[in-house]
Amino acid sequence: MPHLQAPTVVLLASVLKPTDDTRMHEKFGRTLAQRPGWQVHVAGRAAPPSAEAPPNLHAHPLLNGSRLSLARLGAQARYWRLLGRLQPDLVVVHAPELLPLTVLWQWLRPARRRFIYDVRENYALNVTTQQVYGGLTRRGLATALRWVEARAAGRASGLVLAEQSYATELPFLARLPAGRVVVLENKYQPASGEVLPTSAQPLPGPTEPLRLLYSGTISELNGVFEALDFTVRLRQYWPQAHLTIIGYCQQPDQLRRLEQALAAAGGAATLVGGAAPVPHQRILAEIRRSHLGLLPYRPHPSTWRCLPTKLYEYLAHALPVLIPPNALWQQLVAPAGAGLVVRFDAPADLAGLTEQLSRGRFYAQGPPAEALWAAESRKLWAFLDSIG
Repeated sequence: MPHLQAPTVVLLASVLKPTDDTRMHEKFGRTLAQRPGWQVHVAGRAAPPSAEAPPNLHAHPLLNGSRLSLARLGAQARYWRLLGRLQPDLVVVHAPELLPLTVLWQWLRPARRRFIYDVRENYALNVTTQQVYGGLTRRGLATALRWVEARAAGRASGLVLAEQSYATELPFLARLPAGRVVVLENKYQPASGEVLPTSAQPLPGPTEPLRLLYSGTISELNGVFEALDFTVRLRQYWPQAHLTIIGYCQQPDQLRRLEQALAAAGGAATLVGGAAPVPHQRILAEIRRSHLGLLPYRPHPSTWRCLPTKLYEYLAHALPVLIPPNALWQQLVAPAGAGLVVRFDAPADLAGLTEQLSRGRFYAQGPPAEALWAAESRKLWAFLDSIG
């Protein structure tokens, strides 16, 4: 199979992820746009245009409605038309629902069309364990997802895994040659010209304002209610502690419960976003102004073996963190002196924690280089060259 050469057209595509998505646009898109002669196109949910995008990185909205709207069906038709108009040399699929059309597109001209499947989640495991769907629907959807992924994996030029754990969790990987699979974790890609801190700012004293942060996907599973409860309890010892919850909540019933809990929390927290996605740059601005990042995830098969994107973002910005007793996360946090372990699901010694935080020195050696995307970008180029 010939190598990808300039001029090369690459299409990165999802439906629900926005066109400014951190992985699809900022990591894959900006990395691939660095190669001379390449034209990179990102398709997904409509988002404001990026002022920092290079001239050869283009955005195409496939979805303007919500995840449950009829517009989601039309996204498939728009994707097919985009394939025909761009005639890409390479497609990187970031969503399993686009795999059937991608496989059909590749099957029509297999000698000239290549695609890569970016496995961002263990989707079948999510469906079977997260209790979003009913019993029969859950089993049927999980089976269909795994079947589609297995068929697509057999025709793909390569697979990218967002988490190391997927290498042992996904059964269809066993049938693929090792050289066709690479792990590219969700590490932080600094914006163009962004200067990252070289040390952590000292935490304020217990009599001063303390800005806590919960960012990213807002959900019960990811511990948003634990974050709020923790903040309310901490205010007994740190009276001016305040939590900012910033991100998008995909489940309306959970959002209503959260809004009710916020109303009862006596001004302990502020919600930014919730019903609509929040631009990533807005989230990063909140990270920069915060004192402490919370990751109160509940132990769950679909998340406990994964490294959250927000953890890399906090580490890259030298933001001290509080994490649950997750051994995988501790392997990243402890060597960097980046934070403390807290049992969010159980009463904690908050008086002792307050003293630890106020006296603690975090990131003594600076933020860890392991949190940055630079090494992953080199792996991406090596992978593309090897399968080209």
